[in-house]
Order: sequence, then structure tokens, then C-alpha cells
Amino acid sequence: MMPELLLPGGNVEKIDYAIKYGADAVYFGLEDYSLRQMRKGEIITINNLTHVLNLIHKNNKKGYITLNIFAFDDDIKKLEADIEKIIDSKPDAFIISDFGILNIVRKYTKNIDIHISTQTNTLNSEACKFYRDLGASRVILARELSLKQIENIRKNVPDIELEMFIHGAQCMSFSGRCLLSDFMTNGERRANHGECAQPCRWSYKLLEEKRPNEYYEIVEDNRGSHILSTKDLALIDYIQNIIDLKIDSLKIEGRTKSLYYVSSIARAYRCQIDRCLNKNKIDLCQDLKEELAKIGNRGYTTGFVVPQDESANGYSYNISKGLAGADFLFEILEVLNNNKVKVKIKNKIIINQELELIFPDKNINVKVINIINSKNEIANVANTNDIVCIEFDKDIYDDNFKYALGRTIGVKNVC
Repeated sequence: MMPELLLPGGNVEKIDYAIKYGADAVYFGLEDYSLRQMRKGEIITINNLTHVLNLIHKNNKKGYITLNIFAFDDDIKKLEADIEKIIDSKPDAFIISDFGILNIVRKYTKNIDIHISTQTNTLNSEACKFYRDLGASRVILARELSLKQIENIRKNVPDIELEMFIHGAQCMSFSGRCLLSDFMTNGERRANHGECAQPCRWSYKLLEEKRPNEYYEIVEDNRGSHILSTKDLALIDYIQNIIDLKIDSLKIEGRTKSLYYVSSIARAYRCQIDRCLNKNKIDLCQDLKEELAKIGNRGYTTGFVVPQDESANGYSYNISKGLAGADFLFEILEVLNNNKVKVKIKNKIIINQELELIFPDKNINVKVINIINSKNEIANVANTNDIVCIEFDKDIYDDNFKYALGRTIGVKNVC
């Protein structure tokens, strides 16, 4: 069975790239109803929702809308006003965690699939049967399950689709149901309404009551003070095991991550899935762990899924921000000819710099031989957020040239 590779779509651009780099389906949220609030790129709204789903369906992929907030009455009232427009856009499924939202969706449609969000903390077979009997077609399992426990659920409930996370950031709370952000921002950043401030990534100090002006680092084995910050999940080595369990959908976290992250991670797992199924074995599949190292991460773990794995120590005591082994240098805005492009700079580049272009199906090393700035002047350097024209030392045009991304060569030692 070919499992679905499901990628995050934080905005329209990321959806487009996720599809080109190997996703079978994408999930994305709408403002007011999603656990991730987007701030960059072409944000997905009710007004452009039909356009977004048309783009997805034109590529013969699926699009799932996340309506996964925990809703108050005001949220339900707003959803009732919006639901017909949302349904008219023809999503392939809704991802839902709140029974009130489930009730509203079922009131207005019987023809769109319901996927039960990981936020419901589904950990057992009986819960899966419960959601199946409510009309759900799929359950997204909690991240706190092992492969053996997932195997038992699959055996006990063969008549519902199962989805599981295979890569991405994790939460120190049970399946992400956390109130730290609400509490520590006085209710201004509500985690379960898409506004989490991620206080689990903050560095903490210890205060002793009788010494109010003296602070002490909270240190564990001299590794730092980020005592709540989890490593990122990475199950690249266990894809065959997961396929053998007949899991229907393999999900990657990261709607707020960069365009480079979404593209690179989609390609890596597309490679691994195809390799496990003896399909499209290509050169870029050779060292996928090195590929994952080039993508922003807090260190990797198999978490609860493979607890006996030596990498399963799940906390990152020395870093809180994801660090990448390669710098994302630019995205291409326009292809000018076979070796010249207009780009938006993400990290500084200089004349004569060698860099790596990644495509959906290959990598190419090139040298920058010319930089033309926005004033049409020859430049020696292009800085972050500049829009410039770059000329390379070789012709590299192909049908996916528009979707090529630039990054530094090799892997920095970041963790």
C-alpha cells in the first residue's frame, strides 16, 4: 500500500512548493479556526480558499482544512456564518478537534471527510471506534504512541484511516494541549487558538524566595537551561516499519516553517517512501540523514514512537531555536534565461560564491558569477531581503527551474 505523504501548507507559496517537492496532500488553516496563525506570504483566507484548492486539485493532490481550535460560543457563531463558503471551496477533508465544530460541519455537509485532529489525544482503539461511529473517516493519532501500540490499534480498527506524525517539532505537553502560553502572556497568546508564544523554548532561571534579587541558572548535566524544550521528531529510519503497519497518511509538522524547510523535508521523505517501495530510486536518496541535518532542527529523536531507539532522549537542553546545517540563500522569483534568475535573498551571498541549487529531483552545484542589484548596478554582495538578479557559471534550466532553491554547500556542525 502506498501511504499518503502529507505536508504543511502555511501559505499559498508553501503549498505550491510542497506539491512540487513530493507531497500527496497538504493541510492548511484558515484565520480564526487554526492552531497556527500565519503572518508571511500569501495568507490563506476564505476569499482565496477556492483558488488554493483549485491549485491543489489541478495537480491531482488533496487539500485538508484545519478547523482544529478549541472553540468558544463566539467561534462557533462565526463558523456558522462562514461554513457554507468554506464548503463551496471543495476541500477534501476537515481536520477537527472540537465536538462543537464537528457538529456544525456535519449540520451543513455529509460529503466532506472528517479527520480527527491529534489534539484529541487519541491513544486507543476504542477512541478510534468512537470517532468512526461519529462519521469520521480518519483519526490522526497522538504522538505519545509507540509502533507496537499503533500496530494494535491498526489491528483492532481496520475500517478507519490512521494518520501519524513522522517528522517535526514536538510539544512538551500531551499532544500539544498546553496552557503555558496562555498563563505566561496573561491570556494574550492562547496556544489552542493558534497564538502559542512557545514558552517551552524559553531559557529559565531559578529564584530563591529569601534572596529575591539573586537568580540561578537551571542546569542539567551542564547542557543548558532549556528544560522544557523538546527535540524534533524524525522517523526517516522507520518508514518501512510504518508502511508495514498499513498507516494511511504520514504527516510532517511545520506550517510556520520556511519555504526551504517544507520543500527539503518533502523531498527527503518522498525519497524514503519511494525507496521503501522500490520506486524511483534516484541519487539524491543516498544520504537522507545528511539532508535532514541541512534543515532547521533542535536535534532529532524518535520520541515515543521508537522508545528503545538510542536517539529517543527527547529533550534539547542546549538549544531552543531550530538550527540548520545549511543556510537557505534565496528563492527564485523569475527565470530570466538558462543561467540567470531574479531572486529574493534569504541569507547573504557574495560574488564568486559556490552554492547548491536543490530541485525536486536533483541537486546542482553552481558559482555566482554576477549580481545585479535593484538599481541595475553590478554588486559584490546581496543581503537578506534584497531582490537581485544572479547569473550562474553554467546553464541549468529545466522544467522545475522556477522551483529551485539556493543553499550553502555542505553541513555546518550546529548541534
